[in-house]
Amino acid sequence: MLWLAFHFRALPIEVFTRVAAVSEPLAVAEKQGGRTCIVACNDAAGECGIRVGMAASAAQALADGLIVRKRDPLAEQESLNGLAVWAGRFTPSVSLAPPDGLLLEISTCLSLHRGLANLLKQARSGLVEMGYAASLACAPSSHGAWLLAKAGIEKAIRDTARLEAVLAKLPLALLDQPPAVVEGLAKVGARTLGDCLRLPRAGTARRFGQALIGELDRALGSAPEAHAFFAPPASFERTLELPAPVHSAEALLFATRRLLPELEGFLSLRQAGVQELELVCCHERRDPTVVKLGFIKPVRDMGHVQLLLRETLGRARLPAPVFNIALRAPVVLPLAESNSDLFQARNSEAEGDLLLERLRIRLGQDAVHGIESAADYRPECAWRPCQDLKQATAAGNPHRPLWLLPRPLPCHDGRLKLKSGPERIESGWWDGGDVVRDYYVAHDSNGAQLWVYCDRASGEWYVHGVFA
Repeated sequence: MLWLAFHFRALPIEVFTRVAAVSEPLAVAEKQGGRTCIVACNDAAGECGIRVGMAASAAQALADGLIVRKRDPLAEQESLNGLAVWAGRFTPSVSLAPPDGLLLEISTCLSLHRGLANLLKQARSGLVEMGYAASLACAPSSHGAWLLAKAGIEKAIRDTARLEAVLAKLPLALLDQPPAVVEGLAKVGARTLGDCLRLPRAGTARRFGQALIGELDRALGSAPEAHAFFAPPASFERTLELPAPVHSAEALLFATRRLLPELEGFLSLRQAGVQELELVCCHERRDPTVVKLGFIKPVRDMGHVQLLLRETLGRARLPAPVFNIALRAPVVLPLAESNSDLFQARNSEAEGDLLLERLRIRLGQDAVHGIESAADYRPECAWRPCQDLKQATAAGNPHRPLWLLPRPLPCHDGRLKLKSGPERIESGWWDGGDVVRDYYVAHDSNGAQLWVYCDRASGEWYVHGVFA
């Protein structure tokens, strides 16, 4: 087995800064016992001498204008769940390591991602897109990979012997053990995992507890590990708080892009595509604005989604400033997998769908539609618009033109040459639109091929269509 561990050491502060970086000194504080301590800070705060574990009052004395935010464990858990959904694009075997980690079993999916190096490259790129930073490490055991990631050792180790050699140098403080156990080991001269492994096993277990031995065995892969794998939600909805009010819909694109990788992971886990998206823009003291995005058929390609999102937001108008957004996928449909082309040829069908979707955004839904047949003999009533382009059907007839004139025009050319016909149509008596016509294919004096008819009630001739 091969495990990939993600350690998000800056998660407490990234839940506040992933939409927009904060240039001023910023720190996140949490009450621990009787004092409020710093649990995370940005680079600007670090340059002022602020460190994790420092009292918040001391930190404020060091940096004039320091912004201190209260830690939000709920937001961190939601972010970790969102990251687990995103990680589903790599493997369905994703396990949470609260409060700031993920564990992925990847040995069964390496060929799908064209090897470990390419998988790691995709993972790092996805984290940047979402606004997160993490330490990544691979090892034959999940706990071994987790310890490496916590230590910031970004290595991909597949050999158990090499894993033991690397873990032996790590400090015992990385273990999930009570402080009393770590302090007791330090008193006997054991400060690294290697020091602890050299101690007599039975005596170490008797003095410091079997939990310590069990954790070391799990790290080295010599003891089985039990994992509860993450179950994706039934529907997708992710919320993101904006750092400042946004007045322009187009400016929401960057924030929305932070959520698209999570949507892609969700769809990969569900083996599905999305045919409709809703971007809910929340205002203060008024109803939200819902920006809807529709697709001709289910899609999972986030590049496609992002392009249409840019077109849609560029034409949307906000009635008030937006303080937070939510991305929802109300309809998720199964998406059939297809084989990729060996030479990466361009998909003309997908390009055609994209063109139609962009035209719908620019011209409106009613201006771009399909045509389907209707059960009526009258030519002008034998079709109707169809919004679902997949269901659009129009039966061809070689004796009729594809397009009709908006309304029949009187024919004043007395030199028409009739080529075929007549085709008699008598219909419409039930709705007051009764017609009695004889249709012909004819050529006019200029050689144009027309579809004409004689109104049997009046004897007048009309042009109803033109052949290409």
